[in-house]
Amino acid sequence: MEEMTISKRNGHNSEGTGVLSRAEIVHDEHPLSLGKTSVWNQYFQESEIIEQIDRDVKRTHPEMQFFNGDSSDALSNQESLKRILTIFAKLNPGIRYVQGMNEVLAPLYYMFKNDPEENNAESAEPDAFFCFVELLSGFRDNFCKQLDNSVVGIRSTISKLSQLLKRHDEELWRHLEVVTKVNPQFYAFRWITLLLTQEFKFRDCIHIWDALLGDPEGPQATLLRICCAMLILVRRRLLAGDFTANLKLLQNYPPTNIDHLLHIANKLRGPVPY
Repeated sequence: MEEMTISKRNGHNSEGTGVLSRAEIVHDEHPLSLGKTSVWNQYFQESEIIEQIDRDVKRTHPEMQFFNGDSSDALSNQESLKRILTIFAKLNPGIRYVQGMNEVLAPLYYMFKNDPEENNAESAEPDAFFCFVELLSGFRDNFCKQLDNSVVGIRSTISKLSQLLKRHDEELWRHLEVVTKVNPQFYAFRWITLLLTQEFKFRDCIHIWDALLGDPEGPQATLLRICCAMLILVRRRLLAGDFTANLKLLQNYPPTNIDHLLHIANKLRGPVPY
């Protein structure tokens, strides 16, 4: 009995196994440790990311049965999106997961999953993952907060859009940014980071992405031309509007003829401002 008591005081049970004593638990192994190398801290961070991905995926295009609903297909599609985004976050610790990436992934997965060739459709998840990684390789700097103020960050990209508009329609540029003081970040941040997925209906977005991904100048330059064309298409309303009216219009872009939009964007070809 005395030996058992001593054993328990030392943190061991009668079989010779037991928990570590307080002195043997190093700082990085403590559940409350905030150290970067702490296994527990990494676990909690990953759990937060997975929870955020789960919430966002469930909100992806709620109007479409393909992504939402109680059907087995919809639930299976949600699980595929979650796996792709989770693996991407693990493989890219510098960016991890940023809210809105689910919207960028959705069109890619949708197209692969609806491939008329059944064998191809069965590989939708790995195919979508590969293309998602490739697509974000050209836009990843827009998702990195540490680069926001750099020459490759989102603010620099928005500045290029502003310069592009000034080159092609200085009157509109001046009215927006000088007269009504509509900072392009107020509307273009979402346009650029989410690749216009929130500005148009899903089918229209697919149409735009055909041009975006197929243009020989590359998706970055093409995206800026399309964004500039969006401004030019509503120039009459913008020139007549004040700060409030213009901001509301650009944050809730009206339905438009996509073919005409792409035609205008095509006419804006030229070197991207630096």
